[in-house]
Amino acid sequence: MPAFDEVLAENQQLKARLLEAENRALSEAVDFLGSYVDPREAYRGPDGMLWPEVRDPANPTGPDQAFFANEQQLAEARQIGRLLERTNEFAINGHENRVNYVVGSGHTYKVVARRGADGIEPLVGQVQRTLDEFVAENRWRQRQQEIIRRRDRDGEVFLRFFAVDRGQLRVRFVEPDQVYRPRDLADQPAHSFGIETDAEDVENVLRYWIDGQPVEAAEIQHRKLGVDQNVKRGVPLFYPVRKNLWRAEKLLHNMAAVADIQTAIAMIRRHDRSTRSATEMFREGGADVTAKSATAAESYFRLYAPGTILDAPKTVQYEFPAAGLDAGRYVKVLQAILRSVASRLVFPEFMLTSDASNANYSSTLVAEGPAVKMFQRWQADMATDDLDVMWRVVQAAIDAGMLPTNTREMIAIQIGYPRVATRDEVAEAEVNRIYHELGVKSRQTIASELGLDYEQERQNLASTEDGASVPAVNLRNRPPD
Repeated sequence: MPAFDEVLAENQQLKARLLEAENRALSEAVDFLGSYVDPREAYRGPDGMLWPEVRDPANPTGPDQAFFANEQQLAEARQIGRLLERTNEFAINGHENRVNYVVGSGHTYKVVARRGADGIEPLVGQVQRTLDEFVAENRWRQRQQEIIRRRDRDGEVFLRFFAVDRGQLRVRFVEPDQVYRPRDLADQPAHSFGIETDAEDVENVLRYWIDGQPVEAAEIQHRKLGVDQNVKRGVPLFYPVRKNLWRAEKLLHNMAAVADIQTAIAMIRRHDRSTRSATEMFREGGADVTAKSATAAESYFRLYAPGTILDAPKTVQYEFPAAGLDAGRYVKVLQAILRSVASRLVFPEFMLTSDASNANYSSTLVAEGPAVKMFQRWQADMATDDLDVMWRVVQAAIDAGMLPTNTREMIAIQIGYPRVATRDEVAEAEVNRIYHELGVKSRQTIASELGLDYEQERQNLASTEDGASVPAVNLRNRPPD
């Protein structure tokens, strides 16, 4: 019988071997998990993006981290926006409709005298001519469309102003990738993302760094999209829904590919209990035309005219794959994906898909509808930025001595933009008549809302009354030639 010490030693050796085996198995398991599981996976959101980094509260650029931690991430998001704007048909439709309803044929700018400023009609006319020259020289109405498209695509748009001869102002676009922080200022948060701000107030912009050169903030207008006032750079319109746009594009491509394959094969002849050689002889015997390719391979063709009746042996069966094609179930999935994208824009579905079968225009764009409210909000935002531009034009003329120094105190600028909501024109005309008789609304305001130049219309009416205009011709009652 073994001694107690020997038994104890054997037990200790056994425990040591078991512990070594457990440690080896645990090590292998850890190595296995480390090879297949990303340790950062727990710190990713639903879209696969890492959680934003927690910033130092003393850093005034902290809110920028809500979307982009650095200029490289900003550039990548901008590239995604540009790719969608150029290649994704649904994104293109969304961009175009934003331009159509926010800008339309362009906004109008009317100079009027301020309350209490009497007898300044010559000054009002002079300022009006200054604005009209700016609009014409800078092709402002086309530039307005581009402003909307650029801001939606890139998340922001930069306008730079140049004073030229006789106080005239020129405006040019600055590409967003031209605005970046110089390397020698990489350790200064106030210069982040190429925009230098007050160290104590991030909304107080001092200058912009364009191609590494400082440009005073007074020369730049920066319009941002989808961010707070204290965030330096904007977010592209479709960035939050980029994955759904890609899914829609991929699904549509796959649907078309499957339909192409199914419809490309008109029918399949299946020969039961037939050898390969017998099948080939059947194919040769039924061919109307035989052709050889460059590799000497033979192809057999047979014409099936409309109403053809097939007589087949008992061992031959015909199948038609296209008969089982049901594209409708995929269309429903595609519509569900696109609805989520339309909700990002507060669009009716037909504005993104151009499918008006499920919507009525007159019932969708009613005065209190969400789409109308959204378009009106965008128009108001754009009018605020455009008004700033027009005052820059006036100030440039003042600085050049082309307008009196007190011009800004004497005149006001009114902006008119296209109506979004559907309307009953007869009822609206009656309402305008009542408002005018009550002294609430002027003829000038009514003409502006209709998109008409009031002074030009007065001249047209006067020429008509004097008999100078050409009378209209009723073609229906015109005698034959």
